[in-house]
Amino acid sequence: MTDRLLDRDWALIRVTKRDDTVEVALARPEARNALNGELMAELTEAAVELRLRTDVRAVVLTGGETFFSAGADLGASQQRLAQPSLIENRRSVMAGPDMCRAWSEIEAVTIAAIEGYCIGGAAALVLSCDFRVMGQRAYLRLPEVPLGMNMSWRSIPRIAALVGPSRAKQFVMFGEPCDAATSLAWGFADEVVEAGGALSAGRRWADKVAALPPLPIRMTKEAVNAVANATAQASIYMDRDQYLLATSTQDFREGVAAFREKRPGRFTGA
Repeated sequence: MTDRLLDRDWALIRVTKRDDTVEVALARPEARNALNGELMAELTEAAVELRLRTDVRAVVLTGGETFFSAGADLGASQQRLAQPSLIENRRSVMAGPDMCRAWSEIEAVTIAAIEGYCIGGAAALVLSCDFRVMGQRAYLRLPEVPLGMNMSWRSIPRIAALVGPSRAKQFVMFGEPCDAATSLAWGFADEVVEAGGALSAGRRWADKVAALPPLPIRMTKEAVNAVANATAQASIYMDRDQYLLATSTQDFREGVAAFREKRPGRFTGA
């Protein structure tokens, strides 16, 4: 019988199974694992395939050996915003939120193993997982606000639930790297290991999960997520419309230009 998850010829991810654990690795190294439409579609499809599998007790999500991902592909994002109508724009910008939701809905325990930089949409993705293990040189960063965008992808409730409102504001507003030690102290990371050791540590977490009774593990995950995210939809349902508004401003165009020209932005609120 064909296994649609394991036997498929994925273009931009690698999927392998080790005992009761499935490992999903981003595999677009020439673009620093930037999240373009095709990569996000494959990550979403893999998560959908994994969602209800009873033969999988843990899922490890990883990037490269020296970096996780540079985040959403800025060029691809600008192409999506060039759709001929607002309603088509509104539909197209759901790719990222849909990917994060699909990963959050996997019933097995999900563990992100992070080396190097994990930026923007990639940080939103790993924050959709149950646990995060980081190498010592790894960091999370959200550059959206300094670029003139809001942080969308339905991620702010998850961030606030993990680290509290003040730290959530710092992390989202300032766009500064949150290194591994700070991530551990704040609650973004569950373990920090030597650089290069995140995948091994992620596998160790997966083995620990796989050794436990699977039914109460899934029940616990569902119950905790229900409590932690009880008001998430009500608080963030408009974030894609906020994104469409923010990316229509002069400040967004200035933010992108300043980023590309490696200079401070000059923002006016226009």
